[in-house]
Amino acid sequence: MKADSRDQKAKDFTTLGDVMKRFDPTEDRYISREFQKYAYDLAEELGDLDHRSLYMRLAKITPRHLLEQARYFVKDQKSVRSPVKLFMWKLAQLRKEHKTKGKV
Repeated sequence: MKADSRDQKAKDFTTLGDVMKRFDPTEDRYISREFQKYAYDLAEELGDLDHRSLYMRLAKITPRHLLEQARYFVKDQKSVRSPVKLFMWKLAQLRKEHKTKGKV
């Protein structure tokens, strides 16, 4: 059972080669770092491209596992009126938990 969940998690991650195949130099000309591509994809997935600079800042300073947990939390919800608000709420909750775990 645990091996299956590890295999599933491994399938969820994309390789660098796959990211580079999807990279379009004409469209992605302002993206020069991996975290910027991740942030752009996250903003696109949440339908919030107007605030992609916010996601770039988050991707730069926030541990990736927290962003991924919040992202998957939103993806697991069936019907969401505002995926952006749900993502931000969950991310704030995860950051608070992460901060308190670090102090204990």
